[in-house]
Amino acid sequence: MERRDLLKRVIRVFFALLLLALPAAVVSLYPSRLRRRTLHYVYLMDDDELPRKGVKRINYQYTLDDRTVTNRVFLAVTGRGLIAFSPVCTHLGCFINWDSLRLEFICPCHGGKYALSGEVIAGPPPRPLTELPLRISEGKVYLGVVS
Repeated sequence: MERRDLLKRVIRVFFALLLLALPAAVVSLYPSRLRRRTLHYVYLMDDDELPRKGVKRINYQYTLDDRTVTNRVFLAVTGRGLIAFSPVCTHLGCFINWDSLRLEFICPCHGGKYALSGEVIAGPPPRPLTELPLRISEGKVYLGVVS
């Protein structure tokens, strides 16, 4: 076999493998935001239990597709009104805590700090806390969850 024929075979095999791997690469790189997801509102509490000022941590539980999900959310009263924040740090996904003495959300893992409004004030987080949709209807508070 000549050198030129060997190179042609190697190139053909390379492109054949590339063609086989292309669908897997497209599927794995397909943005998850574009995948079909639905927003469900789950009961959180009665509206008379809402915080009047500051931050309140709420643990909640709901059933979706025959599985029970337990999570938590922070309800904060800010200048913009009542806001629900995800308890997940936007840096690496650690759970944050509310420090009532310093009046800020703190990530215990990497030192990320967020203001009451959810904006980053220190540390490595790349973006503000994620705001979650809230709906108040007939004296009950509902939180929007995506599945």
